Amino acid sequence: MPQTETPGTEAVVPTRLRWWTELPLILLVYACYSAGRLLARGDVTTAVDHGLAILRIEKFLYINAEHPLNRLFTNEAWIGVPADFWYASLHYLVTPVLLVWLFRSRSLHYRAARTWLMTSTFIGLIGFTLLPTCPPRLLAAEYGFVDTMAQYSSWGWWGGEASAPRGLGGMTNQYAAMPSLHVGWALWCGVILWRHGGTRAAKVAGVVYPLVTTIVVMGTANHYFLDAAAGAAVMGAGLLLAPLVMRRADRLRAWNAARVASAPAAAQDAQTSIVSGGCQTSPGERIPRQRESRFGPGAEPDASPSDAGDGAPAAAR
Repeated sequence: MPQTETPGTEAVVPTRLRWWTELPLILLVYACYSAGRLLARGDVTTAVDHGLAILRIEKFLYINAEHPLNRLFTNEAWIGVPADFWYASLHYLVTPVLLVWLFRSRSLHYRAARTWLMTSTFIGLIGFTLLPTCPPRLLAAEYGFVDTMAQYSSWGWWGGEASAPRGLGGMTNQYAAMPSLHVGWALWCGVILWRHGGTRAAKVAGVVYPLVTTIVVMGTANHYFLDAAAGAAVMGAGLLLAPLVMRRADRLRAWNAARVASAPAAAQDAQTSIVSGGCQTSPGERIPRQRESRFGPGAEPDASPSDAGDGAPAAAR
């Protein structure tokens, strides 16, 4: 029996991605992410309440690793300063570098990886909007946290307001802490390095990078442990939703291609009327004094003396 495809699951011919379409798409998504972080600024009191609630949960579960790590980073500059550089720079360097590398060297895997990253980022943006959270470094001093970014700001380009360059702290939302996309993006980078790096060094980097990033975000008092766990959960949700997003995108592309292809055919059907001698007729309508053909479709008339001309020999009788 002939096999039939379920509607909506038709195969879509993959299209080759171009950098001049990918780059604006990625920039647009990042612009939406940055703008969404700014627009998601909630009430400071609510953000502090959320932060304290997370801290209480962690203390109850004995997973509040932020305190000992923050004391270590504060007391040991040789650890705290590199950690601040790690937090302020690698988040914005490693991820785009891996995207470019995938696009150029692992093009078959690029689209799925890019869709996973973007889907997870938008999920994280929902978290920023619904759950504004005060990071540990912005809590009152009585809770025992020190902002290492502010303490070591003279060593780098950042100021005392998150990882933003000095003087640009007002352009970031300091209460967008839950989930931690520093950890989420680092986990994405780790998976990409592990699966597609191809070398032992790449696999080691794929394990070390997200683990060190998790330690850094807690030691610098920028995130709680549960923020980091939520960042990993967001990436897991994005990984599950990415195939659905790609299927929807493929169906939209196929629908758009079919619509574009049907436009010339529709234009041709609109011109099926016959134009002759300046008179426009409908299909099947004959022009006056137009004789019907005596021959069936596809039949050719035999030559006759009257049609052959004066110089043609007459047929034998």
